[in-house]
Amino acid sequence: MSALRIALLGGDGVGPEVVSAVAPLLAVLEPDVETVELAMGFGCFEREGHALPPATIEGLRSCRGALFGAVGSPSHPVSGYRSPLLEVRRTFELFANLRPLVSMPGDGTIDAVVVRENTEGLYSGRERLEGEGDEAVAVAERVVSVRATERIVRAAATLARERLEQGRNARLTIVHKANVLRTSDGLFRETALRVASDFPELQVEEQLVDSMAYRLVLEPERYGVIVASNLYGDVLSDLGAALVGGLGVVPSANVGDRFVLAEPVHGSAPDLAGRGLANPIATARALAMLLERLERPAAARTLDRAIERVLLEGPRTPDLGGSATTREVAHCLLSLVERT
Repeated sequence: MSALRIALLGGDGVGPEVVSAVAPLLAVLEPDVETVELAMGFGCFEREGHALPPATIEGLRSCRGALFGAVGSPSHPVSGYRSPLLEVRRTFELFANLRPLVSMPGDGTIDAVVVRENTEGLYSGRERLEGEGDEAVAVAERVVSVRATERIVRAAATLARERLEQGRNARLTIVHKANVLRTSDGLFRETALRVASDFPELQVEEQLVDSMAYRLVLEPERYGVIVASNLYGDVLSDLGAALVGGLGVVPSANVGDRFVLAEPVHGSAPDLAGRGLANPIATARALAMLLERLERPAAARTLDRAIERVLLEGPRTPDLGGSATTREVAHCLLSLVERT
C-alpha cells in the first residue's frame, strides 16, 4: 500500500489542542502515514499577514487529505482578511460537506447525515455596502448554480444509495425555501428533484427549511440523508448536533474529487482555548472519516470502535458531564487503539 501524506492544520482557538491530541493516533493506526504541520487561521493572519499562506497551499497540494482544527474568524470586518477555510474549499473544489448525525452509543434514535453544498450560497463572499452612515445598506448576493446543485445532490443521492445497500435509513430529503426564494431556491429545488429522479430506488422528499428544523427535533429518526445549500446545511447540522451529544462529538468532512479535509464541527471555542478541556471526540471522528475517505477502512473502523467505547465508559470531558481533560480522553483512545 502506498504511503499516505496528511496535513495537520491546527488553526485557531482549541483547534491546535484537539489536532495535536488526536494526531498520535495516526502513527498507530497507519504507520506508513507521513504528516506535515501547516499554518492557517486568523492567528496566522495576525502573525504573517496571510490567513492561508502560499506555502500552506503548496503543502496541501502535496497531500491527499488534511485534519483541520478550527478557524477563529472575527465577526467584524478586518482589512485583508478572508476566511481561509472557505478559500481552501474553493481552491481544492471541496464541494460537499458531510456531517454525520449519529446517536450516542445505546441510543439508536438518529442515524443521518447532512450533505451540505460547500462552495456557494450565502457563503459565496459576494457582499457589498451601499451608501454611508444612516443611509448605508449591506447587500449579500446568494449564489445558486445548476452545476453546483447537480453535483451536491448527485453526491447525496449516491450516499443514500450506499446506505440503502447497507440496510440503513436512506430517505433523501431535499431542503429549500422555494416558496419565498422563488428564483434561487426555486432553481435549487428544480435541479435537485431532476437529479434525484435518476435514483428511482430511493425514497425522495422535499422539506422547507423552517419546517425541517422543527421536524428534525420532533422526529429525528425519520431522516437518512439531508441535502441542503450552504447556510441551511450549516444551521441544520448544528441543530442536529444538539440531539446527538453536542458539538464536541460531531465531525465533518469537506470532500472533493481529489482531496479531503476533515474537521470537528465545534469551531474555535475561544472560551475553552488554552484550558485543556475541549472534547477531542469530534476530531477523532473526523480522523476516522478522513481515513475512510482515503480508503483506509480498517483503520477507520478500529478508531470508531475505540471512540464508541470511550463514549460508553468514559473518560468524558465537561461537555459530556465528566471532568477529564482533552489529553486524558485522547490518551484513552490511543491506549485502546494500541491494544487492538
